[in-house]
Amino acid sequence: MADIQSGGIRIQHLYKIFGPKAASHVEAVKNGMSKADLLKETGHVLGLRDINLDIPAGSIQVIMGLSGSGKSTLIRHINRLIDPTAGEVLIGGVDVCKMGFRGLREFRRRQTAMVFQKFALLPHRNVLDNVVYGLEICGVKRSESVATAMRWIERVGLKGFEQRFPNQLSGGMQQRVGLARALAMDAPVLLMDEAYSALDPLIRMDMQSVLLDLQKEIRKTIVFITHDLDEALRLGDQIAILRDGCIVQQGTKQDIVLRPADEYVTNFVKQVNRGRVVCVESVMSPSRLGVASAGNQVAAGTTIEEAISMLTHNPAIEQLTVVGSENQPLGTVNLRQLACALITSEEGCDASRMPAEELGRADAPVAVSRV
Repeated sequence: MADIQSGGIRIQHLYKIFGPKAASHVEAVKNGMSKADLLKETGHVLGLRDINLDIPAGSIQVIMGLSGSGKSTLIRHINRLIDPTAGEVLIGGVDVCKMGFRGLREFRRRQTAMVFQKFALLPHRNVLDNVVYGLEICGVKRSESVATAMRWIERVGLKGFEQRFPNQLSGGMQQRVGLARALAMDAPVLLMDEAYSALDPLIRMDMQSVLLDLQKEIRKTIVFITHDLDEALRLGDQIAILRDGCIVQQGTKQDIVLRPADEYVTNFVKQVNRGRVVCVESVMSPSRLGVASAGNQVAAGTTIEEAISMLTHNPAIEQLTVVGSENQPLGTVNLRQLACALITSEEGCDASRMPAEELGRADAPVAVSRV
């Protein structure tokens, strides 16, 4: 089997129709037959329609949408727990959909790991034996698998609980066991299907922090399913929003918040605290080529909320110079621009109409007017 350890994921023209004669209805769906018409006329259910998604290696791809939008159906195509009706799922250039039985079995054992919403722990095994289970299946020696498992048990904060059984643990602790079990396999692709949805809000945030801290080190390709926008914005390097089996928008968290594709996405993001999502470079006035900007500096990637705090705590500073990774000036931003980025144009602060003396340049683009 080809080595796909370093590869990202590419999903191309993926369709899933549930029913006994699914393949015979693909062309009708490609030609525009709706989900409702397909069900009414054929009794088949449209799960996914023409999904195209590129997930870079080492990134967190969040897939979100309401119940029934196709999120879980999509993630189960990546390890082929569900077979597609049409399309390709390429991981490191290898099409999972064309794998034979043995190749698929090895792929599932060594190249992907999954964390489930309902924990899926074995009740008769203690924490240690739950974590080593996958390694046992792969034939790893007991001494080696225990050492690996203990390392991950400690990393997820469960050292001292390795002899406890699942029914002796809280929900958050059980999910930590599930995460440790997946990480112990050292698979390049980690699939998380609403892994935190069953947890209380505070425990959920704690588990999000655990995942983000671990990802800085492990750099897995993570596909994370959620119906919670706050969770998506906190975790995702990229976000794809599904509706009725179709991707209605995909992009970075700033793309989603600043430029919603339609009313459906707009309704998702209208209650978002933009100050914690949007970064200063999205609302700055770009510097003229070759012209350095004076003033206090702020790094690109700094959130609006952080930048506002810098300006309000030092009233003598009128604007900030946004600098890149090599400390090169990218532009400037002032308090009015930052404040307007937090308000929709319908609420009366359309930054795109701000006077030139406020922006610094009459032609400086401000990407906030749509939100």
